[in-house]
Amino acid sequence: MGCEEWRDKLDLYADGELNPAEASQLSAHMRSCAACAASALERVQLKRLVAVAGTRYQPSAALREKISKTVVAKPRRALGWQWRILAVPALLVLIASAAVNWYVGRESARRQRVYSELADLHVAALASATPVDVVSTDRHTVKPWFQGKIPFSFNLPELQGSEFTLRGGRVTYLAQTPGAHLIYQVRKHEISVFIFQDRKTETATLPSGPTHAMSFNLENWTQGGLRYFVVGDVSTGDIQALSKLLQDAK
Repeated sequence: MGCEEWRDKLDLYADGELNPAEASQLSAHMRSCAACAASALERVQLKRLVAVAGTRYQPSAALREKISKTVVAKPRRALGWQWRILAVPALLVLIASAAVNWYVGRESARRQRVYSELADLHVAALASATPVDVVSTDRHTVKPWFQGKIPFSFNLPELQGSEFTLRGGRVTYLAQTPGAHLIYQVRKHEISVFIFQDRKTETATLPSGPTHAMSFNLENWTQGGLRYFVVGDVSTGDIQALSKLLQDAK
């Protein structure tokens, strides 16, 4: 498939709407096509700017209180005590149901927001001419590079005897929280590993385990006060194998 056909799919790729096979093929194409990589990176950056702009202006508590005071409740006739006996339990059930639905919806939206931002970071790294700031296959070079750049330390696995290769790393941010972004390679496919402190509300209550989001397979877990995310357009087996190496790293 040529650049013309791939350019028509870049928006779908940035939004995570390509099927896994096409997403993998496009990722491979971008590694050899600077024009398509630059176009994909531009779309991801625009998507992130729009997302930030959408949450930039939030009504203050004072404004909400001012609006609520301007709303005058209409007087109603007092209900008989018989109706109150029936209405109160029904109202409590309705309130409880609404609260549960609100909480579940909010948690689902938060999870999708985190996964979408991680997918964007992964795509941006693949599309960038310089996906890592420290270029090395040696974990003893990459790990010390992060000292003083992020407020925590982490261990990296020994990859000898595995199919994985460490390409390097860079500092990244999730919800304005600094963390490590590592790039691994397996059979010419890149996998992103993100590591953050597990103290912020954006990640602290995320359910651990594998999932599929935005055309990518993803696994996350907590360990030693840190939250790990492994993201890539590879099989779940590859994601789990790299995750196991990271979990066993010393």
